[in-house]
Amino acid sequence: MPTPPRKIIHVDMDAFYASVEQRDDPSLRGKPVVVAWRGARSVVCAASYEARKYGVRSAMPAVRAERLCPQAVFVPPDFVRYKAVSRQVREIFTRHTDLVEPLSLDEAYLDVTATKTGLPSATATAEAIRAAIREETQLTASAGVAPNKFLAKIASDWRKPDGLFVVRPHQVEAFLAPLPVGRLPGVGKVMEARLAELGIATVADLRALPPSHLEQRFGRWGRRLHELSLGIDEHPVVSERPTLQISAEDTFEHDLRLDELEPHIRRLAEKTWAGYQREREQHDGRIARTIVLKLKTSDFRTLTRSLTPAERPSSPDELAQIACDLRSRVELPSRTRYRLVGVGLSGFVEADSVQAQTDLFGSTRQG
Repeated sequence: MPTPPRKIIHVDMDAFYASVEQRDDPSLRGKPVVVAWRGARSVVCAASYEARKYGVRSAMPAVRAERLCPQAVFVPPDFVRYKAVSRQVREIFTRHTDLVEPLSLDEAYLDVTATKTGLPSATATAEAIRAAIREETQLTASAGVAPNKFLAKIASDWRKPDGLFVVRPHQVEAFLAPLPVGRLPGVGKVMEARLAELGIATVADLRALPPSHLEQRFGRWGRRLHELSLGIDEHPVVSERPTLQISAEDTFEHDLRLDELEPHIRRLAEKTWAGYQREREQHDGRIARTIVLKLKTSDFRTLTRSLTPAERPSSPDELAQIACDLRSRVELPSRTRYRLVGVGLSGFVEADSVQAQTDLFGSTRQG
């Protein structure tokens, strides 16, 4: 018997941070709200739909947002409040299914192939979730329903804000055909340009090309592109994603030289270490093996340097010292100035595997 198609919902809160601010401060309703600190180095965290009409978008420099929309109301972000609302929304999700994969504070995938509520369809489940969000948080969410994750994500954007769009299995190929290839996951600006050189602009164009030709041109990724053009994606919803990296970073008001970064590295190491301790408490002592130093130059070039030492750091001071020492691996002129520094821990492994390795080598040395 063929496996029945999955039923996936992608829920995306509408202009989340800005909507929380407008909800909590009635004087902001109907106004172009930009969630960002003012200043030359600040970027936009979120923009209300009133601000988006002027071209203001997330991740845009705040100064550009101000030029585009001089009447915008700038509100500094309050992530404590946003996280509290996000937890509230996630609790609504888990009433319907345990298979919830958060992507950020404001969006998540849900696998509702089987639900806790017994609602008759994925569409009915999405409607119930959106209604509960509206009633309990006074915020709106858009949702996409489809047989897989990437289609559900595209669909959730289809009727924003406060919309619901459903792509049923028999509609998949027709739905995808007219879309620009840039809507497919993994197709960024560079790949889009390479496909354009082959005369491929839409998913239908991509689908018309033999998969062997795509594979010859792009390797295994070419075959994956063909699968995506047909709406094939078997990636499951993963409810618990293991942490890949814990980090803290800071952008300076004024660019600094490499030899001026130590106090900032030490301060960020304290933050990273505190996050690491929380991660270990929540996930049975998982251990990070690699220390990462991240730098961004004044001309926006990003550098990372990492080290996996034989002896893992056991304190924020040790973490800070290793991160400071990693500066010696930066081979740029001493006059180079940096606008950002970050300290991270990565390479997580289970504590049991580390202990087993320690026991093995310990017994070997004794013998």
